[in-house]
Amino acid sequence: MSFARVRALVVVGVLAVAAVVFVVVALVRDTQGGAVAGGGCPEGSVMANVKLPDDPQEVTVKILNGTDQAGLADRVTNDFKNRRFQTQKPAENNKKFDGVAILRYGPDAVGSAWLLRAYFLNQADPQYSAKRKGAVVDIVIGGRFQQLATTTEVNQSLVELSEPQLPPGACAAPVKKDS
Repeated sequence: MSFARVRALVVVGVLAVAAVVFVVVALVRDTQGGAVAGGGCPEGSVMANVKLPDDPQEVTVKILNGTDQAGLADRVTNDFKNRRFQTQKPAENNKKFDGVAILRYGPDAVGSAWLLRAYFLNQADPQYSAKRKGAVVDIVIGGRFQQLATTTEVNQSLVELSEPQLPPGACAAPVKKDS
């Protein structure tokens, strides 16, 4: 056996021993003893659906008129219907609101509310409630509301908003894979 071949075997052997030592040290000194595989939720957290809907038909809205303008909730409900959203019967809000809009939603509608923020060009005030049940997003239309955004404006707004963010006290629910 030539000297070069012996030297190569010695180098490979030393590297193999060093790799084994490195792996053993990494496993022994691992500080992630309490970590849960798959990103489990901490105690007391609520599972939230942060998946951004692929189609407006996956989102249900209920429009509430927070102004003195008669018929505004009906008009905005029709605007959302024309954009292929599922809608519930419009109603009047108990209190008047001066802003653009308020989005009221719970853990099942986090991704839907994120999409709806884009229709108000991120001017709507999100109001998350961990105790709220169902995937319906209530939208209170305020005095500063003018109109819903166009498709191009919605897409630009979604780019600015980025991915849906988890509300405080929530963790992401597992995303179902589409077949």
